[in-house]
Amino acid sequence: MNPLRKPILAANWKMHKTIAEAASFAADLQEQIGPLTDREAVIAPPFTAMDAVSRALKLEGYSASAQNCHWEVKGAFTGEISTVMLKDLGCRYVLVGHSERRHIFGETDEMIRAKTAAVFAHGMLPIVCVGELLVERDAGRTSDIVAKQVDKALEGLDSALAEKVVLAYEPVWAIGTGRTATPAQAQEVHAFIRTRLESLFNKEVANRVRILYGGSVKPDNVDALMAEADLDGMLVGGASLEVASFRRIVQFKS
Repeated sequence: MNPLRKPILAANWKMHKTIAEAASFAADLQEQIGPLTDREAVIAPPFTAMDAVSRALKLEGYSASAQNCHWEVKGAFTGEISTVMLKDLGCRYVLVGHSERRHIFGETDEMIRAKTAAVFAHGMLPIVCVGELLVERDAGRTSDIVAKQVDKALEGLDSALAEKVVLAYEPVWAIGTGRTATPAQAQEVHAFIRTRLESLFNKEVANRVRILYGGSVKPDNVDALMAEADLDGMLVGGASLEVASFRRIVQFKS
């Protein structure tokens, strides 16, 4: 683990769990692991359970994240939620630009840039997701796609804010498919992203930004993934829905 980058193990529950289920999970996870000092566990529940999870996460090293946000503070945006509302609910992080938001709901790079700025503007930290489709990987376009997404999301940020961004590389072909990028494949893209950050800002920023990996992360592959130099944590989907499974991921062995 790089001392400049405390690992983040983030659970993205997507559209799963009732309020009672979410609160019970948060309590059980903390009871089974205890306080965390050298890593951070983050839970991103559905909006309905956000308040319950925020209140339940009481120990050091545990934080709540939203799964999405709107970039406006308020307005006639039926079904949306603002960063002001999320801050009020106790969020520390907000997922921005998850592949499902990009490819199912049609979010553009410009929308993701606006959301990233809005998260910072209201005192939270964005977890900005980037990644390529299988057809793009097969065409050798991974670097081009990822560079474009990173560049646009961070557009307009100064170095002081940029170093606080959390990025998450999620190869879309490895999400919910059972396929996982090999540790070497993940490291290659993470190293590319870090180099990109150095060119956009400077080496200090590049060395401080945490870059997570997301894509069919499981208890049996987390150790190998986290052994790579530029992987600073995991963004976990299905394997985060059970306490035992996510606990093992949080307790990865480096």
